[in-house]
Amino acid sequence: MDKYVIWFQDLGMNDVPEVGGKNASLGEMISGLSNAGVRVPGGFATTAFAFREFLRHEGLADRISAALKDLDVDDINALREAGAKIRKWIVETPFPPALNEAIEEAWNRMVEEAGGEEFTVAVRSSATAEDLPDASFAGQQETFLNIQGLDSVRHHIHEVFASLYNDRAISYRVHRGFEHAEVALSAGVQRMVRSDIGASGVMFTLDTESGFRDVVFVTASWGLGETVVQGSVNPDEFHVYKPALEAGRPAILRRHLGSKAIQMVFGEDGQATRTVPVDDADRQRFCIRDEHIEALARQAMIIEKHYGRPMDIEWALDGVDGQLYIVQARPETVESRQDGQVIERFHIRSPRSEVLARGRAIGQRIGAGRVRVVMDLDEMHKVEAGDVLVTDMTDPDWEPVMKRAAAIVTDRGGRTCHAAIIARELGIPAVVGCGDASARLSDGQEATVSCAEGDEGRIYKGLLDFEVTRTRTDAMPEVPCKVMMNVGNPGRAFHFRNLPNAGVGLARLEFIINSMIGVHPKALLQFDTLPAELQGEIAQRMAGYDDPVTFYVEKLVEGIATLGAAFHPKPVIVRLSDFKSNEYANLLAGERYEPDEENPMIGYRGTSRYLSENFRDCFELECRAVRKVRDEMGLDNVVIMVPFVRTLGEAEGVIDLLAEMGLKRGENGLKIYMMCEIPSNAVLADQFLEYFDGFSIGSNDLTQLTLGLDRDSGLVASTFDERDPAVKALLSMAIQAARKAGKYVGICGQGPSDYPDLAEWLMEQGIESISLNPDTVVETWLRLAGDEQGRKDA
Repeated sequence: MDKYVIWFQDLGMNDVPEVGGKNASLGEMISGLSNAGVRVPGGFATTAFAFREFLRHEGLADRISAALKDLDVDDINALREAGAKIRKWIVETPFPPALNEAIEEAWNRMVEEAGGEEFTVAVRSSATAEDLPDASFAGQQETFLNIQGLDSVRHHIHEVFASLYNDRAISYRVHRGFEHAEVALSAGVQRMVRSDIGASGVMFTLDTESGFRDVVFVTASWGLGETVVQGSVNPDEFHVYKPALEAGRPAILRRHLGSKAIQMVFGEDGQATRTVPVDDADRQRFCIRDEHIEALARQAMIIEKHYGRPMDIEWALDGVDGQLYIVQARPETVESRQDGQVIERFHIRSPRSEVLARGRAIGQRIGAGRVRVVMDLDEMHKVEAGDVLVTDMTDPDWEPVMKRAAAIVTDRGGRTCHAAIIARELGIPAVVGCGDASARLSDGQEATVSCAEGDEGRIYKGLLDFEVTRTRTDAMPEVPCKVMMNVGNPGRAFHFRNLPNAGVGLARLEFIINSMIGVHPKALLQFDTLPAELQGEIAQRMAGYDDPVTFYVEKLVEGIATLGAAFHPKPVIVRLSDFKSNEYANLLAGERYEPDEENPMIGYRGTSRYLSENFRDCFELECRAVRKVRDEMGLDNVVIMVPFVRTLGEAEGVIDLLAEMGLKRGENGLKIYMMCEIPSNAVLADQFLEYFDGFSIGSNDLTQLTLGLDRDSGLVASTFDERDPAVKALLSMAIQAARKAGKYVGICGQGPSDYPDLAEWLMEQGIESISLNPDTVVETWLRLAGDEQGRKDA
């Protein structure tokens, strides 16, 4: 084995001391995973021995040691000055003759293997201490793309060696206790994938925000992958469900269309790469197809299984041969180290103020402070401890100042960009990909950055009061009934699954329709008849999907499947849509199709809507989505719940309609529950239960209709109380009827979340499950268990 250069196929993970984690991993995959379907471009790596020989050459090591001795890395100006000087020395110092010769021989072999075909290479850095399970050096050193010819390769290996002494790398080693001389650098020379005319991105074998292990998280953008890694582009994002993939079923849980405003392509006139705008048509479609997404996820799972830990993987789609390639793989070092038994919950206590900017939420935390808009490294000194750093995007040179910030906000970047990765490492919230936050936020103003409200991160005006609670969930006491959760937002599902729970007692389709679709289903069914202006508005919302109906169904599938997968195999009770006519009218184009009702609360809603000829085709789309989630994706833990069933005739009618639409009770284990929320449901509970597998009690509507009051009216709302004796009498009737019939009975209304004493009473009545809002689960659980601290906290 050559002391200076080793071919990737001759390397494995035991060679980290010689070629660093990145190059050793490339060799490991080529030698160990090629037969399993993992495709990695070949090449060679210079060795740690070669790097140290180079530093000994012309006294370079001694000069570097002197420059770093007594350097205060928290003095940003001093750090930048020392780093720049060292990097200049390295680039200007020639290689020792033996290293020069070894590089030339290896290059000539690559030329020979190419058989006269033109090719270019990437010159990548690989530090011998990087990618350890408890430390991430990834992204600190340089990568150079589309390098052509021996002289250029030599020059860029120099640049790679110099990048071991960029500002972030020097600072990181000092703060993590690594001696500078401990870390050597290997340069990997790897044949380029033609993703400049294809696509590329990053994927993780877990969800980066929650640590959920059953998904692969894939990001993708047009062109070379540096735009995704650097955070200069807002990429497409996908979550793929591992168990479905292993079973050969459709497995894509979620899709998010990124703006993908720019792409990096091969340069011209001696320029290695250049960045160009992406055509509008390409921005409005996903840059990889479903088969690519699932193929990538399969490769990710093979790699994760081989390494036995969650992985962070870079990939590329070659625009010439159409093949997918893995170009890097390293251990994921943030979420996989989190203590899953400790739940941190951030909650805004004061009224929410004006939202100044929005983007992708990173970190599920909240931070607040004075805004510092910093668009250039020369202004970094403006940022003081506790400030909110606002900028266009970040790169490794920004890291010494990022750790001072209470929160980070960027105009560009997705959930795997540099700012997102570092924010997770530092444990601070970040909102990335805002588009124009640096223009909308003013330097010096006070702001609160919230990443605790779902996928969307929000920057609020002013300093809002918020609280943090931490709960250990590994020793929760037993309770005599099941504690479930009401989860409306699929974007929070992976996080909420970490709370103690027996599944989801209520998932409302209205949330998915309102937040993920936003268009009346009838408008999508009749898209071709709509005015051009309205068609244009809808077309913007459905970008990335083949047609309006597919958009509606697939978004429902994504929302339902995300909830089903997050809590599998526990039950997830999905309530079919229960918008009132005024709420449907608020959707885009909704006013065209909805009646004007004086009291929509007791009007055209729930089951009567499904059974009407006017809404039947809309309802069929919901059924189509549920069928795909259960029957095709295999998430048979999804239970259907039918809302607002007024009469026994409606009960029989809706069961027949569901069967007609492919959702037959009992088939493929399908359970159908009824929302018990009308006095008639409790009075005739025995008879309603003949049509359904159980009840889920909706205490809000039941209280409203029992007491004959409008809970939304300020004139009478003060008398609204689920603990009223009349309401309790009906609750008891429903519970006893279900128990007598041997069928499920739970409650998903707001009452038990607001009144722990009502939860205790329901438990005494023999209710099977109580479904609570996530923020009340722990406190109510402890109270139901008779835990004194829980009573005190509640």
